[in-house]
Amino acid sequence: MICKKVLPRLVLIGCGVMVGIGSAAAAIDSGQAPASSATGWQLPPDADAKKSPLTPDAKVIATGKSVFKDKCTKCHGSSGLGDGPDADPEHREDMDLTNPKRADRNSDGVVFYKVSNGRRKPKMPAFKDELNEQQIWSVVAYVQTLRKK
Repeated sequence: MICKKVLPRLVLIGCGVMVGIGSAAAAIDSGQAPASSATGWQLPPDADAKKSPLTPDAKVIATGKSVFKDKCTKCHGSSGLGDGPDADPEHREDMDLTNPKRADRNSDGVVFYKVSNGRRKPKMPAFKDELNEQQIWSVVAYVQTLRKK
């Protein structure tokens, strides 16, 4: 019997063979994630290469901490553990900003675009209309200090 199940932009045929469809297939073939999806992160192809214009000194990190406290602790918690009062318990691991394994996947540029654009599920508000770029970059600098070494 041949098993055929249509997944979002992928088709699973038979014994675990996946065939990509459309633009997602091109992204998968190139080893990159699609730039956006209905519920995922909206990241431009160059997100990983984007660099902060700020030097992460004590003043920038203090500003980032202040913005984080005001905008982010409701979900991410005061220490970035994903344990804030509005956190989604089903996605706590995704919301934990201290996990060093996530640091490799979340360069400064990627974190900048995630904070800017947000996503629907797991929920993450977009802050591009509330914060200016300098404030977002300061949050990026602060969040990177939360990573456990």
